[in-house]
Amino acid sequence: MERIDFQTAPRGRHAQKRHPQDGGFELEGNRSLDDPELYLNRELSLLAFQRRVLEEAQDATNRLLERINFLSIVGSNLDEFFMVRVAGLKRQVESGRSEATPDGTSPTDQLDAIRAEVTNIRGIAARVWQRQLKPTLDNAGVRIFPYESLSEQQRQRAIRFFQETVFPILTPLAFDPGRPFPHISNLSLNLAVLIRDKNGEEHFARVKVPDTLPQLVSVDRAQRSPTRRRPSRRNFIWLEDLIKANLESLFPGMEVVYAHSFHVTRDAEPAIQELEAGDLLETTEEGLRQRRFGDVVRLQVDHEMPVSMLRILMTNLEVDRPEIYRFGPPLSRLKHVAALDIPQLKYPPFVPSLPLVLRHEIAAQEQTEEDIFSAIRRHDVLLHHPFNSFQPVSDFIQDAAENTEVLAIKITLYRVGKNSPIVKALIDAAENETQVATVVELKARFDEDSNIEWARALERSGAHVVYGLVGLKVHSKVTMVVRKEGDEMRRYVHLGTGNYNPTTARLYTDLGLMTCDEDIAGDVTDLFNYLTGYSAKQEYRKLLVAPINLRQRITALIEREIASHRRHGGGHLIFKMNALVDCEMIRLLYRASQAGVKVDLLVRGICCLRPDIPGVSENIRVISVVGRFLEHSRIYYFRNNNEEEIYAGSADLMPRNLDRRVEVLFPVEDRKYVRYLRDEVLAVYLADNIKARVMRPDGSYLRRRPEGEAPLNSQAVLLSSFHRNRDKDNQ
Repeated sequence: MERIDFQTAPRGRHAQKRHPQDGGFELEGNRSLDDPELYLNRELSLLAFQRRVLEEAQDATNRLLERINFLSIVGSNLDEFFMVRVAGLKRQVESGRSEATPDGTSPTDQLDAIRAEVTNIRGIAARVWQRQLKPTLDNAGVRIFPYESLSEQQRQRAIRFFQETVFPILTPLAFDPGRPFPHISNLSLNLAVLIRDKNGEEHFARVKVPDTLPQLVSVDRAQRSPTRRRPSRRNFIWLEDLIKANLESLFPGMEVVYAHSFHVTRDAEPAIQELEAGDLLETTEEGLRQRRFGDVVRLQVDHEMPVSMLRILMTNLEVDRPEIYRFGPPLSRLKHVAALDIPQLKYPPFVPSLPLVLRHEIAAQEQTEEDIFSAIRRHDVLLHHPFNSFQPVSDFIQDAAENTEVLAIKITLYRVGKNSPIVKALIDAAENETQVATVVELKARFDEDSNIEWARALERSGAHVVYGLVGLKVHSKVTMVVRKEGDEMRRYVHLGTGNYNPTTARLYTDLGLMTCDEDIAGDVTDLFNYLTGYSAKQEYRKLLVAPINLRQRITALIEREIASHRRHGGGHLIFKMNALVDCEMIRLLYRASQAGVKVDLLVRGICCLRPDIPGVSENIRVISVVGRFLEHSRIYYFRNNNEEEIYAGSADLMPRNLDRRVEVLFPVEDRKYVRYLRDEVLAVYLADNIKARVMRPDGSYLRRRPEGEAPLNSQAVLLSSFHRNRDKDNQ
C-alpha cells in the first residue's frame, strides 16, 4: 500500500529556523520570554492537529471504516476552522485591524499561511481517499460507483429511487433578471447547472442536494427477507451523482449542458450584542438564522468547473480567488461511508465498566434499601469515561429526580445532545415539584439549536432556567443535589471534565468526581449563587473557578513548584489538556523549565509553546495522543515535594477559558485516586509509543515508534485494564 508522507514543518516566517536533521529551533543569545520567536501560531498549530488526525486515516493498523471516519473528521474540523477561525481573521482584515499575534504574525499573513497549509492537507486527504481507502474499500466488498459505471440493472434501480424518492423534493432555482440568485445555505452541497433552451440561450440554475435523504444510495437488489444473509458485496452511488445524471427530469424541454458541485462555508459567528439584548434566548435564535447566510469564507468547487460558471458563483456569493478551493465534494461527506453497518470493518465493541466501589455498593444494594447516595457518603467516586460507564451519572440525576427526600437539583448544561435522558429526568423532577435550577449555555457553539429546545422544555416544566451570563460562556460541568436525610441537609455533587451527554461519553476520554465533601459542596453552592443570582465572592475553599480565581491559583501552584524545586529538587508538572495558548501560562512554564522543573505536557490539539529550546524549554516535553477516543480530559498534576496535588475539570490553558468563561477545576484528594491518575493514566499516556506524537521545537510532530521496547497504545491499555478488572470482579 502506498504511503503518503507528511511534510509536517510549519510554513512561514519561522521555517528557516529548523535544524533539518532534528526539527530543532535556534535562538541567538538570551531572549526575553516575550520574544515572538518563542511562540507558535495558534491557527497553524490547530492545522497541525488536523495533520495528526489525517495520519490516523493513513494508519493501516486502524480498521478500514475507522480510517475513513478519521478522514471525515478532518473535513468537519476544517469546516469549523473556516466558519470560526478564518472568519474571525477575515473580519479583522476587513475592519482594518492588524494586531499581530504573540508569534508576530499579522491577520493577512496568517490567511496566506492557512491557505497554503489547507491546500496541502486537503490534497493529501484526497490522495489518501483515492489511492488507499477507496481501493481497500472495494476489496472489502463495498463499491461506490460513478453513475456511468453502473450495470443496466443497477441503473434501473437508481432511476426508480430517483423518481420515487428524490425527484419529488428537489427544487431547481433559476437565476435570471426576473429571479435573484438563490440563497446558498451554510455547508450545503449544491449543483450549479448550465441549461440551454430551444433558442440556444444559456441559463444558470442551482439544485440543492437534499440532506434529508441517504447520501449513499444503494443500487443492490432489495432484500426480500430480513433473515436473509447480507450479500458479500454492497454497491452504492452518491446522491449528487444520481441527481446530476437525471437533471433532464427537472428541466424538461431543455438541454443540460453541464453540472458541477459546489459547497459553501459561511461565517458562523453572528454578532450577538448581549449588552443590548433584552432576551438572550431570542438573540441567540436570531444569531442562528444569521449563521445560515453569513459571509462566505470558503467556496469549494469540483476540479472540472469551467471558469465562466465559477465567475457566476464568485460574483453572486461575493468571494475572491483566495476563498476558492478546487477540491470537489467535502471530506465530511465520508461520514456516511464510515457509518455503514459493517462491524468487522470497525473497532470491536466494548462494554464500559462500573468503578469497583460502585460494583461493591450495587452488590450490597441487592440485600438492602441503599442507593447511589449511600455510596457517595462512604467515599468519593472517580469515574473515567469511556472506560467507566456514564450510567452512574445518569442514575445520580435520575435517582435524585425520583427521590422524595431530594429538595433541589442544580446543574450546568453545555452540550447535552438530543434525546437527553438527563434533561428528561430534570423535567420529571420539576414536574414533581422538586426545585430544579439549570444554567443552559445557549452559546455552546453548534449546539445552540438543541440547547434552545431543552431550555424551552425545562421552562415549561417549571424549572428555573438561566441562559448563561452576559459576556461569559458557562463551560463548567457541575451538578448539585440537595437531600434531606432525617434532620440533616446534605449536598451531593458531581463535577466533570466533559459534558452531560451519554453519547459523547462513549467517544471522549473524560473524568468525573462524585462527592459530598462539605467544602466542595459549599463552593458549588456559592458557584450557583454566582451563576443564578448576584455574587461578588472572590474566595473558594477548594475549587478553582474562572474567571474569579483560576488564573491566580494555577499561577500560584506553578510558582510553588518552582520554589519547591529550588529548595528540594525533583520538581515535576504534568498537564493534560486540549489546548495551550495563553501567553502568561506559557511564560510560567518556560520559567519552570529554566528553574529545572521537569514539565510534561499532554496537549491534544493547539500548543503555542516551543519545547526543547536550550536555555528556555529544554526541560519541557510536549506529547499529543490521537487515537480511538477523543482526548478530552483536563488533568493538572503538581509533585509539590511529594505532597502531590491533582486538579481536573473543564478548563484548558487558553485566554478564553481563564478570563472569558465560567470554568471549574476540582481537586482529586483521595490518595488512591491520585495514585491512579499519576501511575495508570498520566504515566501511561507519557509512555505511549503507538498513538503519541512528540512535538519538536519548530512546531512539527514526530510520531513515536517502539524502539527496543514493547508497543504501548495508551487508550488500548486503559480499555484492557478496565476489562480485566471487571472480569476479575465478576469471577
